[in-house]
Amino acid sequence: MTFVDTWKQHDFAAVSDSIATRTADDVRRALAKQGRGLNLDDLAALLSPAAAPFLEEMAALSHRLTVARFGRTMQLYAPMYLTNVCANICSYCGFSAQNRIPRKALDDAEILADGKAVAAYGFDHLLLVTGESSRYGFDYLQNAFRLLRPYFSSLSMEVQPLEEAEYAALTAEGLSAVLVYQETYDPAAYPKHHLKGPKADMAYRLDTPDRLGRAGVKKIGLGALYGLSDWRAESWFLGLHLQYMEKHYWRTRYSLSFPRLRPHEGNEIPVTPFNERELVQAACAFRLFSQEIELSLSTRESPHFRNHAYQLGFTSMSAGSRTNPGGYASETESLEQFAINDDRPPAEVAAFLKSVGYEPVWKDWDASYDGATAPVVVAAN
Repeated sequence: MTFVDTWKQHDFAAVSDSIATRTADDVRRALAKQGRGLNLDDLAALLSPAAAPFLEEMAALSHRLTVARFGRTMQLYAPMYLTNVCANICSYCGFSAQNRIPRKALDDAEILADGKAVAAYGFDHLLLVTGESSRYGFDYLQNAFRLLRPYFSSLSMEVQPLEEAEYAALTAEGLSAVLVYQETYDPAAYPKHHLKGPKADMAYRLDTPDRLGRAGVKKIGLGALYGLSDWRAESWFLGLHLQYMEKHYWRTRYSLSFPRLRPHEGNEIPVTPFNERELVQAACAFRLFSQEIELSLSTRESPHFRNHAYQLGFTSMSAGSRTNPGGYASETESLEQFAINDDRPPAEVAAFLKSVGYEPVWKDWDASYDGATAPVVVAAN
């Protein structure tokens, strides 16, 4: 049994309708628990339209619970794109196979150059990102890990789904976390946006976190791409997935992200509304639902929003992001996956956090925990 079996037991449209019927009394009952022992019914209440008038109370409680568990810290990270080659046709992605764009896959020298450029900003962990292509699969990733491991305490990735044995092998190479976003849990919306390629297999993608859990990956990131379907129901299914994973793979840490659709190459698509206030509601709802979950705030959001939302339950923020291969070391011609919104350099983001009493954290996992030597320190230029 995997999460697919649990997912099939719930109808997306019915969940959406159920959330819409929650009342203010349901919200009050969830808030009265003060973040202790909330269930999926409580999550539905906190995600509902009825919770909108309680957002200030939710935000205050979310802040208090986050500081109690994580302190006044904020982990900073940067995604490094290895390749924008992709076999999938997805409606929302600039890398989609039908887009006539310059394609790029970094070679060994370019991987090292981009990695060193990221390390020079102060990052001691790195998130590797790729499109989905069999040509740049496990072997390519393993080589990249071996090249970059000496420069970082830990390596994470957001790449195409792999097999359990491949995840286990990369863990031995220094892999500490894998982010795998379902994009949408809505079985009616999924095929509309994933038209061709390996990603069109919704069940295989839903099974990916199970393979990660069995492989013993230290941290698993879950998420939905907000804008493809009803955000409230998407969030409830995300909670269902989190609850399932925590029960079956309890040795693993978990994180959630809230990516919203951004401008990209290709035709624009109809977007289901999900505004900044609703993003805050979703984040606060998950903080009350789980005090252990790590919540991420990306550079898809504006500097103004991030300068206010950081204290509402988030534990990590991207900074200085580039979404094209080679984007840190050179001005390449390869296309960005999507347009970022907050283009401040990492030092500026860190300075802001310090100015409001938060400590920027530049690493996620220490190499010594794996019995590995400390990474080489790369001096800034």
